[in-house]
Amino acid sequence: MIPGVDAEPADVVVVGAGPSGAVVSTTLSAQGHRVVCLEQGDWMNPTDYPGNFPEWELLIQAQWSHDPNERSLASDYPVDVSESDLAPVMFNAVGGSSIYYGAHWHRLLPCDFRVRTLDGVADDWPITYEDLAPYYARVDALVGVSGVPGDPAYPDHDDYPLPPLPLGKVGRRAAEGANKLGWHWWPGSNAIPSNKFRLLSQCARWGVCEWGCPQSAKGSADVAWWPHALRSGATLITGARARRVESGRDGRATGVTWIDRAGREHFQAAKTVVLCGNGIGTPRLLLMSASSTHPDGLANSSGLVGRNLQLHPNCAVIGTYADDLESHLGPSGQAVHSLEFYDTRPEHDFVRGAKFHAVPVPGPLSAIEMRRERPFDELWGPAVHEVAETHSRTFAWAANTEDLPEEHNRVTLSPDLVDGDGLPAPKVTYRISDNSQRLLDFSLARMRELHEASGAVEMLSFGLIPDQPGHLLGTARMGADPRTSVVNSFGQAHDVDNLFIADGSIFVTSGSVNPTGTIHALALRVAQGIAEYAEDGQVSS
Repeated sequence: MIPGVDAEPADVVVVGAGPSGAVVSTTLSAQGHRVVCLEQGDWMNPTDYPGNFPEWELLIQAQWSHDPNERSLASDYPVDVSESDLAPVMFNAVGGSSIYYGAHWHRLLPCDFRVRTLDGVADDWPITYEDLAPYYARVDALVGVSGVPGDPAYPDHDDYPLPPLPLGKVGRRAAEGANKLGWHWWPGSNAIPSNKFRLLSQCARWGVCEWGCPQSAKGSADVAWWPHALRSGATLITGARARRVESGRDGRATGVTWIDRAGREHFQAAKTVVLCGNGIGTPRLLLMSASSTHPDGLANSSGLVGRNLQLHPNCAVIGTYADDLESHLGPSGQAVHSLEFYDTRPEHDFVRGAKFHAVPVPGPLSAIEMRRERPFDELWGPAVHEVAETHSRTFAWAANTEDLPEEHNRVTLSPDLVDGDGLPAPKVTYRISDNSQRLLDFSLARMRELHEASGAVEMLSFGLIPDQPGHLLGTARMGADPRTSVVNSFGQAHDVDNLFIADGSIFVTSGSVNPTGTIHALALRVAQGIAEYAEDGQVSS
């Protein structure tokens, strides 16, 4: 038994120390609640990130790979992707997968909350953009987002707390192409500080954002939230793998059983349980928590736990130019973004749309890897130097494409694969839909037009990027009807009144913008619901 951990119940036990767990823990501990957060990963030391080393592009292929099956760290669990078109990006650590995110910071658009009403597909959210707008504003201010207000694609909202990051040569060249085509573009908004902000350093343009920022200049949850949570009294236990959420005869949650690195089992009792394990980890834990009162998995009377997985299929066109674009300079967040093709249009053979973003290419080995299909003599030997040199003259237009919810895209428990403690691994069953494929093809064609308009001398198209983007959404969706959803609009489980979910699994639809800003805003709203529940046992509808 670990002193001070197993000894007394918590008011709230949170599973997962990524963005949503950090927001919930910070918010509730600041209000005086006793919060214990269980994280199966560890604290990361920025001096260990691969960007500190000359061989960083080799390091990210193995021990710093986006794919947990490739990394195989003690903190990881394997994922069965034998029946999936994409390998989900995940990272277990204090900060979660925000260690790896590019920090593109967006709000969903108003249309994203009304897809059924507007387009006759999927479902409407039980909340609107206006309901979430105050929470967006609060998390923007707390994270320290750099950006330019006034994007005409959005309703008016508060200024960002920090001025924008420099467009750089990449952003200017990308904007020139969009201007020639008359398409929407806007300077990228990123959770990367253009000036020192709270505990975050000013961006030093290392350009390795997606593998941890050596400068601590990215709004990952370990830097942007956890120091404040700990100062407010939250307890964070690392190396704690959640085994199951326990429930009593009345069906209510009683706490979480977890396993430490030595294989010892512990139980953390709590009045309220909050799951923040991402769109794969959360349904996995709910399914592992089946009991006599919840035979199909905790909070799963609807049968929807694990279903409707949305992964934002990504595609990209790499453009190489005649002049030096200094593409090695960061940030490797978005220099500019375009929402020109965000909404459904009657002339398209698909519904919904995509978000395009211009991003630099990180290094010379990446330039080589992109051209693997070339004949040997055009890639290796004397040619390798010419190919490697192109990376500074190259940038990508990449697209998040909206992924519509489909029940057959799902997370289940693998019948064969287990993690290091013998717990069943999640199995991801995911196929690209016909609608998504048409949207991917359309996006590739439009991004080639953008590069052509900007003057690219070479283009390489990638119709599906199999390890991107790590947006894990929809597997415990919110809604007003317990028959067609898992939680209500405040993340409270319909079946278990003291169980809440605050991560991307509660999304109803995915939109096509990067979801981390929305995950933060929803987690803040869920924290409000938990506080209301703690006060009088009721949560706003």
